[in-house]
Amino acid sequence: MSDQLDLDVVAKYMFGRIDGFSGPLSAEKTPTGQSNPTFILTSSTGKYVLRRKPPGVLLKSAHAVDREFRVMSALADTGVPVPKMHFLCEDEGVIGSMFYLMEHVEGRNFVDPRIPDVTPEDRRGMYDAMNAGLAALHSVDVDAVGLSDYGKPGNYFSRQISRWSGQYRASETDVIPEMDQLIAWLDESIPKGDNKASLVHGDWRIDNLLFAPAKPDLVAILDWELSTLGHPLADLGAQLMQWAMPIGPEGRGLDGVDRRALGIPEDHEYVELYANRTGLTDVPDMSFYVAFSFFRMAAILQGVKKRALDGNASNPEQGLRLGAFVPIFARKGLQTASAGS
Repeated sequence: MSDQLDLDVVAKYMFGRIDGFSGPLSAEKTPTGQSNPTFILTSSTGKYVLRRKPPGVLLKSAHAVDREFRVMSALADTGVPVPKMHFLCEDEGVIGSMFYLMEHVEGRNFVDPRIPDVTPEDRRGMYDAMNAGLAALHSVDVDAVGLSDYGKPGNYFSRQISRWSGQYRASETDVIPEMDQLIAWLDESIPKGDNKASLVHGDWRIDNLLFAPAKPDLVAILDWELSTLGHPLADLGAQLMQWAMPIGPEGRGLDGVDRRALGIPEDHEYVELYANRTGLTDVPDMSFYVAFSFFRMAAILQGVKKRALDGNASNPEQGLRLGAFVPIFARKGLQTASAGS
């Protein structure tokens, strides 16, 4: 099962690969990480994080922990904050699936974008740090860091729509008319400039970020499974999409929130700040990019639901709860598309 590790085997594998490492190990599975099970390992010599593929039959190209390892390794000496990578184990015979080990970064992780229990000033600083981190990511020279072959050049959205439509169909459990309509609209509405490319995270949202324990600084960007070379506005659209969701532990959005009182920028302010940081001459219309993000998240959650039904999910109960959001994401994506048409 994905929530079990043979710690003696893991410790034996770490010897000689981690300078100064000494066992024994204890492990705590994180409550997040629906796609790739993640564990915090503790020994007398420190803490580490192990991230693995789940067991069972997996969709093609999904759960790409090797890509996560590669991209974070490449970003080690850039201005993009990532944990230090220790090693990648591609031998599935060790623990039953491919995995990698990275440093444990001390920091605060927030699921709720309202960021509770901080001052409006600190909250404003965190949102500014998020914006700066995204701009820094999209400014990385992919040739200089050895990632020029990390994705196919050009036609990012056409390829992504094709890929996630295929993933969605492969895990489809119910007919959702709004999803079918959204896919058709996206196919017909790809903006000009689809050939623009940079390194993109693929799942840019607050719960994939770590902030310093006592400051609003961004100290680590996590969960790079969907990273590739692509259109930078896809990442920005993903963040705006998340904010459009209902507040609470499931929606994790900002719908109806008095942002000004909390120190949170409005969408247009955040987009303008990003545009200034990245040197865009015009502030972009984000309708297509947000609609696309709703579509892709619906496809991802459909895969989570299917794994839960098949018994392969990291957390089956949560997987089914998240799966219930698929028609909601599809409907909101279609609404965004209609508003932008």
